[in-house]
Amino acid sequence: MNESPNDLNEKILILKEQRNALIIAHNYQRNEVQDIADLTGDSLELSRKAAETDCDVIVFCGVNFMAESASILSPDKVVLLTASDAFCPMADMISTGTQRESYWTFPGYKDPPKYVYPVEYTLRDIKRDYPGVPVVAYVNTTAEVKAESDICCTSANVAEVIESLPGERVICVPDKNLSAWAAKNTKKEVIAWDGYCHVHDKVRPLDVEKARKAYPNAVFMAHPECRLDVLEMADNVASTSGMLRFAAGSSAAEFIVGTEIGLLHRLRKENPGKTFYPLRKDMVCPNMKKTTLESVYIALKEMKHVVKVSSEIREQAWEALSRMISL
Repeated sequence: MNESPNDLNEKILILKEQRNALIIAHNYQRNEVQDIADLTGDSLELSRKAAETDCDVIVFCGVNFMAESASILSPDKVVLLTASDAFCPMADMISTGTQRESYWTFPGYKDPPKYVYPVEYTLRDIKRDYPGVPVVAYVNTTAEVKAESDICCTSANVAEVIESLPGERVICVPDKNLSAWAAKNTKKEVIAWDGYCHVHDKVRPLDVEKARKAYPNAVFMAHPECRLDVLEMADNVASTSGMLRFAAGSSAAEFIVGTEIGLLHRLRKENPGKTFYPLRKDMVCPNMKKTTLESVYIALKEMKHVVKVSSEIREQAWEALSRMISL
């Protein structure tokens, strides 16, 4: 398509009205995609808010597990994923042994992270190796993994969720960095899966030192998907929504942002008198950037890339999510 952004925006808004659709965009989406969305935020936050609306169609500008979460929480709505090949490598680092093929079979991902566990090792295997130990699944997992878990967590509430469980040990999947942060902030033993987000995991203490030297008056915020040695250098460790709240309430004028660079757009919009610097300019998730205004328009126009979680998986995944929500 050779449409201008203004023309695409107008066409999207017309279709949105016709379809009674709600457009939701994760904080890591392209600037122009965030601007066309009705809601921006963290993945589960968006799905919960969308479930409370009377829309018929949810257009999710994000990656596959996010659209699955929307389907779990809104089974009577049509959920569209705006880029059919937008996936999360970390989410696909763990399987139940029954779900789709591993992430490296998807097109467009040229430098996949390496598994620490062998490919054939699954969530069911680690549950077998640690019988009776409850499983905490990060919301950044597929519906199948959520269904196989006892409770879900977010990057903001992982310690609270772990502390709510009986016993002295928990299995935490799939992010080893989030697990390390949780272990530091809980009294329980955390058995971690060896997955990670390639955007956050590549950050090293040297990157923080360089950023602090370049911006000596800036406050450093870091996402808990970063490595523990990086998190221990941060002034604030928070989810993307937590960073937005922290920046808004802080008296500081400058911030170093240790997460995917898409969040900078919203930080700058909501805090026009403050300055935000990326910790590393290459903290970019290629899958989050697959959604464009054109792909949003096509998804709405053709009602394509429908994501629907089966009733059996949905019911089990909803139980894990609802246990977290009840906290």
